Amino acid sequence: MTEILQNARAARLSVTRRRLLAAAIPPLLLLPFGTSLFCGTSLAEVRDPEVPAVHAISMHGSPALPSGFSHFPYANPDAPKGGILTLGVQGTFDSLNSFIVQGGFTSARGMKERQFGENITESLMMRNNGEAFSLYAHLAEFVRMPDSREWIEFTLNPKAKFSDGTPFTVEDVIFSLQIMRDKGRPPFRNWYAEIANFEVMGERTVRLTFKNGNNRELPLLIALAPMFSKKATDAETFDKSTLKPPLGTGPYVFAEIVPGRRVVYRRNPDYWAKDLPQKRGFDNFDEIRVEYFRDETSLQEAFRKGVIDVLPFGNPTRWVNGFDFPAAKEGKVIRKEIVKGTPANMQGMAFNTRRPVFADRKVRQALSMLFDFEWVNRNLYSDLYQRTAGYWDNSELSSIGRPADARERELLAAFPNVVTPEVLEGTWRPAQTDGSGRDRAVLKAALALLQDAGMTLKDRVLVDAAGQPVTFEIMTKNEDEEKLALAYTRGLDLIGIKGSVRTVDPSQFEERRIKFDFDMVFYTWAASLSPGGEQVGRWSQKAADTPGSLNITGAKEPAIDAVIEAMVAARSREDFISAVRALDRVLVSGAYAVPLFNTPEEWLGQWTRVASPKTFPLYGYEFPTWWSEKPGN
Repeated sequence: MTEILQNARAARLSVTRRRLLAAAIPPLLLLPFGTSLFCGTSLAEVRDPEVPAVHAISMHGSPALPSGFSHFPYANPDAPKGGILTLGVQGTFDSLNSFIVQGGFTSARGMKERQFGENITESLMMRNNGEAFSLYAHLAEFVRMPDSREWIEFTLNPKAKFSDGTPFTVEDVIFSLQIMRDKGRPPFRNWYAEIANFEVMGERTVRLTFKNGNNRELPLLIALAPMFSKKATDAETFDKSTLKPPLGTGPYVFAEIVPGRRVVYRRNPDYWAKDLPQKRGFDNFDEIRVEYFRDETSLQEAFRKGVIDVLPFGNPTRWVNGFDFPAAKEGKVIRKEIVKGTPANMQGMAFNTRRPVFADRKVRQALSMLFDFEWVNRNLYSDLYQRTAGYWDNSELSSIGRPADARERELLAAFPNVVTPEVLEGTWRPAQTDGSGRDRAVLKAALALLQDAGMTLKDRVLVDAAGQPVTFEIMTKNEDEEKLALAYTRGLDLIGIKGSVRTVDPSQFEERRIKFDFDMVFYTWAASLSPGGEQVGRWSQKAADTPGSLNITGAKEPAIDAVIEAMVAARSREDFISAVRALDRVLVSGAYAVPLFNTPEEWLGQWTRVASPKTFPLYGYEFPTWWSEKPGN
């Protein structure tokens, strides 16, 4: 048993002792809302006088900003209000509820997200993206949480209200968490199911007690839960896709909804939190428009014509060559490179291990070797990318280039051979070719692995143990993915593997992804400085069999579950880092995806009629802090 898991068990025993002690004390009589046991003292304070009410909480350590802070450091408190921001995305939308399985992945952008804004739906606390993982009071005026983290208690801001003017209440908090527990999509459903008890402590105070204190991130995930109006939400149909606008507490309301084409948000002049410190410099545009385009070419053309104000670039060729138009030459359009302070996202071609062809790890390792990054980077992307190796590259959380420390080895000792020796010692790197597109040494090594897995090359066709040709399909959703997939299949063909490419429209893509109806698919695993409970939804054995979960690969490895448990239970930063690196080693060794590439910065094309703060968050750009240079227009 590892030291980290032993610490987690010790914490559980401590919690049990406290509960036994509490059981020996006569229970307090239930009091009406707002009634105190003693003058000026709340029921909560009498029960737990040692737990202070605070303005912020953090996953590890203490929040950076003190009580009474003026604004988040990456926001401009003097930003002018007014004007219109128009954003563009490729795809479509057919739902206004992103928290359920049906329509969850094809919902309108901008209702609740970091980059486009929490324009409609908000949470009890608000994340400061200038820190790894710290939350500040928002819908909740303050919060109480013991060191054991077996419960969390929120006292609501008396000013908090929905956009129709109705107050935000404790009943709304309980309803929101229960409806997400019962009808939300994974991983939300799993997180909120860990709440063992809802206890109303006063007119504006609610305490949530968890089944145990094992998952130290859980209270923070609860604090970020979407909040809905109990009166305005139909509980019976909550899990059904809908285009009915939800009632939220956010700074904007819906002004226009054109399914599949456009959604328009209009700033609410009566927004309850507009003068609070955490919102100074946010929500500056009178109107935010999100336009949808069927393909990348149409989206790029709309940006060039000035229909779109700001556009992220993911393709290096377009980034290098896509600014040869009059407005860019005149300086009306500029390029902005934003260096992030977070790990690189893991972008890869995911294997669906539910398919027999990908069940063997050796097969996946061999197929990963056949992606010729050096040729692709030179011929398709002007050598602007760097190769991705693991799931937290460019950070202290990465295992790449580092031998496992004692804590990692202790964690992994119960799972021999799950991590390969090279990955354990930090010497493993993705296969490197000579860039010719047909490096014989790499092809020979990949073929040897496939033969170890029982496959044979006959008449230039690779066949499995049953004598059947090895074939699979790569599903793509745009021309950039299609081009990259076709380049990959050329390498497959060199050792007799028939890989086909099928490009589908965004709606079909999401439907098939939710049902795990694919062989291989492009996918991006977002990385952060504070990974936690979301990894359960991405990699756990339970999630592998849950339709709509984010376990795209179908990974079912006990070692993954164990190291995630250790990660979320970690109390010290050192234990946390070791657990994340151990998880990285297990995932890399499992070869669940063909790792692709990343850039150290984000690329944005920007019309100068909009502006951004000089300081960006650790996590990259986010439009809620931008403003119009001509707000009167």
